[in-house]
Amino acid sequence: MRKYELVLVMRPSLKEADRKKLLETVKEWLGKVKIAKEFDWGQKALAYKIKKEDAGYYLMLQLESEEGVAADVETKILRNDSIIRHLLLRTK
Repeated sequence: MRKYELVLVMRPSLKEADRKKLLETVKEWLGKVKIAKEFDWGQKALAYKIKKEDAGYYLMLQLESEEGVAADVETKILRNDSIIRHLLLRTK
């Protein structure tokens, strides 16, 4: 079983309902990947501006998968304007 961590930094201007909808969309993109844990780190100041934003709303998902994470997931994340940064790491 492969383990991954996906950190998303979303625009702080998103309303809570929109943020939840975006998270559900990302979960749909992941498909058969199991979400072991979900951490909501909340809004934090950024060290430098990213896409004209001084802060970001952080979420981390710990993922488990037999097959790995599909390559198109990162492409879809990059195309979404509400996500200003992301990091996908294989932990084990």
